[in-house]
Amino acid sequence: MKVNHNNETLLLWSEPTYLGVTLDRTLTYRRLLESLRKKLTSCIALLRCLVASGRGAGATTLRTATLTLVHSTAEHCAPVWCRSAHTCLTDSVINDALRTVAGYFRPELADNLLILADIQPAEFRRNGATLSPARRAMEPGHLFQSAIACPSSGNARHLKSRHQFISPAQQLTSSFDKNDKCD
Repeated sequence: MKVNHNNETLLLWSEPTYLGVTLDRTLTYRRLLESLRKKLTSCIALLRCLVASGRGAGATTLRTATLTLVHSTAEHCAPVWCRSAHTCLTDSVINDALRTVAGYFRPELADNLLILADIQPAEFRRNGATLSPARRAMEPGHLFQSAIACPSSGNARHLKSRHQFISPAQQLTSSFDKNDKCD
């Protein structure tokens, strides 16, 4: 495929990167999540060095370091890719970080690790990352305000395997709005 603009042929990128998100032709975000897994592995190596040093490796220090190093890296652009089928690539590495914080180096149930580390599950944190822009989009005058406030009749044309942002955002905002009204 050749595209010309002002008599110049534009290069074709099979996997372009925009704002740190690598896009592939099928929008599965597998390449992005594989590279994210490598970054998280190096962050966990730093965390383990902190544990092995014996200096300042208390529970609150490890928890803060995990939230800072691992979770902030893992949640970069999460509203874009969090509905991908390949999120398990990052979840297993995040569980390794939780094992380090909790002091378990043998396999332990992830639910127990979350309680011991006092950190929210990755899925909840990603839903929170989706909810934040969804709530901003509900403000009057926002570009997506009408799309999120008024659910479509389901006539949007996209593949069923592609999980778009708007329908989960509608579900999250409506479920949180119901909880706010019950209080």
